Amino acid sequence: MNTLSRRLALLAWLMLSIFIAPLAWSNTLAALPNTLTALPSTVDYEQDIKPIFEQKCIACHACYDAPCQLKLTSNEGLVRGASKLPVYDGARTNDAKPSRLHFDAHGESAWRTRGFFSVLDEPDAQTSLMLRMLALGQSTPWSANQRLPEDLNISPTRSNQCSQADEFDVFASKHPQAGMPFAVTGLTPPEYQLVQDWLSQGAKVPEQSIQLSPALEWAQIRWETWLNRDAPRHQLVARYLYEHLFLAHLYFSDLSTPDQDTFFEVVRSRTPTGQPIEVIATERPTDSPGDKFYYRLRPRIESRIHKTHITYALNSDKMHHLEQLFFTDDWTINKLPDYRVDYAANPFFTYAAIPPKARYQFMLDDAEYFVRSFIRGPVCRGQIATDVIRDQFWVSFQAPKHDLFITQPNHQTHVRDWLTLPGLNSDLLSLGPDWISYSSDRNSYLTYRQKAYAKQYPQGPDLEHLWDGDGHNSQALLTVFRHHDSASVIKGWQGDTPSTMWVMDYPLLERTYYALVANFNVYGSVSHQAKTRLYFDLIRNGAEANLLRFLPPEQRNTLLHRWYDNSGRIKLFTSYADVDETTPSRIQTDAKRTLVDFSQQVLSTLAPVAGPQDMLNRCQQADCNAAIGEQLPLMPQLEQQQARIDDQLRRLTGFTGRLLPVIKWLPEVTLLRIEGENPKERQVYSLIHNRDHSNVAFLLGEDLRLRPDNDTLSVLPGIISSYPNFIFNVKQEQLADFISALTSMQDAKELHAVADQYGIRRTHPDFWFYFHDMHSYMQETNPIEAGVLDMNRYENL
Repeated sequence: MNTLSRRLALLAWLMLSIFIAPLAWSNTLAALPNTLTALPSTVDYEQDIKPIFEQKCIACHACYDAPCQLKLTSNEGLVRGASKLPVYDGARTNDAKPSRLHFDAHGESAWRTRGFFSVLDEPDAQTSLMLRMLALGQSTPWSANQRLPEDLNISPTRSNQCSQADEFDVFASKHPQAGMPFAVTGLTPPEYQLVQDWLSQGAKVPEQSIQLSPALEWAQIRWETWLNRDAPRHQLVARYLYEHLFLAHLYFSDLSTPDQDTFFEVVRSRTPTGQPIEVIATERPTDSPGDKFYYRLRPRIESRIHKTHITYALNSDKMHHLEQLFFTDDWTINKLPDYRVDYAANPFFTYAAIPPKARYQFMLDDAEYFVRSFIRGPVCRGQIATDVIRDQFWVSFQAPKHDLFITQPNHQTHVRDWLTLPGLNSDLLSLGPDWISYSSDRNSYLTYRQKAYAKQYPQGPDLEHLWDGDGHNSQALLTVFRHHDSASVIKGWQGDTPSTMWVMDYPLLERTYYALVANFNVYGSVSHQAKTRLYFDLIRNGAEANLLRFLPPEQRNTLLHRWYDNSGRIKLFTSYADVDETTPSRIQTDAKRTLVDFSQQVLSTLAPVAGPQDMLNRCQQADCNAAIGEQLPLMPQLEQQQARIDDQLRRLTGFTGRLLPVIKWLPEVTLLRIEGENPKERQVYSLIHNRDHSNVAFLLGEDLRLRPDNDTLSVLPGIISSYPNFIFNVKQEQLADFISALTSMQDAKELHAVADQYGIRRTHPDFWFYFHDMHSYMQETNPIEAGVLDMNRYENL
């Protein structure tokens, strides 16, 4: 029924009521809302319902840890429904069957056979699980911008009940505050009404498709053709590229802006270019696809989620560069390697025919992508990996021309047996013996490597042994921030000088990628996860040991013991290879400030690719502030405004938790939205809480190794994490008062008072505006990287 017909019918009904029952006029008005729901106009899913899900639902229902596996980022996810089986289960002894959307099953009936149940289909729309969950949320309104009840568990590790429709009454009686959206300002009455009408009309969900522009279709065919060439060399390189790019959200950067909004993923298909894609859904990209298959670029139809949105640019220059990189050298291959498990566990055998210089340069060219792939995603609850790393550290890379694995074929042949990766055998009983074997191999490799480098460079390394980005690539220096069970990667060395740094060579970079990405199975058993975590511990130690090689030998042991304090000494004596304390280095540093001195030399040497100096976190000197003050009158108005904000925020940096206690009580990632005179004009900063650990050498007992008095705070412009823990909204004229409130804080509970005045709590009437304004800000400042943030870690300050 169209709008005009509906209005005429309603008018006729009202007129009839007036003539037949004039005395019941007040009752008629009271009944009017029910009349409107009884005569709804047709509700369109794409225009009316999907925007509601995008605005109010996918911030929680997007990643692997979406409650009850209900992913609302695509139409198929909604149709698939929910499951009682968790993706994250640290106790399972066997691998679980994967349930990846758009891969492991297709269509509603296929998902039903895998145990997923509908949240839509019920004979009566009023009894559908979705509507009842939303109604439960409507019945529990929260007081405006007040803290949630203390006994309401909102942590991402809470146990989700995953009630089916016939279990809902019992669920609701036990969990009256668990309605949807969970523990946050809910749907508005018009939004709720639209969903109710849509459900009453049968909850039609159209199948998603995307119409490519001629330019996109041409680029897609061009790249598929390039990847599917028949020569053995081409096949091996295509396999290598697929295993390294299967996670990427690919886009054609040389096309116009609207076309750049469409992203692709590379998949293996039974069908060639020109036919519908039939995805070969192996658990890992290193698993055999069978006989004949084709590499295809499949358009992504899911909503863009920041956590999983790890981008990689394709363009004509890139194709030309890859062609030169991999095929200029006259290397040959007699027989293509198969997909045996031992080959998948050791890419140095699988791809031995491809010159290692080409492989390493390929990874260096997009170093940020590769480090992001194993630091940031796609694992949505990644503590299995993140508790191996410090909360802040800097990464650099060894120059290819000074990497013995690249320059000396004999070195490569000698060591590659020691570089086999663990985790493909998920048998619990193999955990102990496998770990002893891998640990022994790694230490044999590290010992041999130390001797080989000492022989090749008897005077030690110089700064030219660090990759300089080929003079133009700003990904030569990277910063990693850990946020408990997630992490972020950004270009440049950001924040104050950290307590540790990594220098990654080709074997370290490749092994890390294969251990944490290509060969990692999020549905794997506890044995698989434990082996992966333990091996990553060795990789971190190897990257740290490589850094120590650049420092004066007399300073190495002191720094090493600082990293492995207290219980960490056990690992030093039992699991790690000894650090070389005899081979010199041609780099001299001040023993009292070793890493500060070393990093300043690196930043000076790599100045063309190091990016602008971090004046927020490494500018505590009075003369630095004075210099900025002298420049202010010469700046444009917007830059002056930015400089004044930075000057105030600098009051939060350069301290530890002992001197500035609020650092210890702030969440992992706090977003600070600073409004100008016009509320639409705002700046956004990330306040990142860096927790200090005595060491990160063990799988369990992290809380026992925390040293909050040594915690620090990094203040950075923009949005760093995919998981904000809280948002403060402060008018620029209030910024000084806000910072004073933080710097004067002496008790953790005082943070609640600051949140009362400036905070955007989950219960704020405009919570969704402020939450999604972060996405809008990213779209304005970095549209290619922008994606919807995840609120599963948003705290109850």
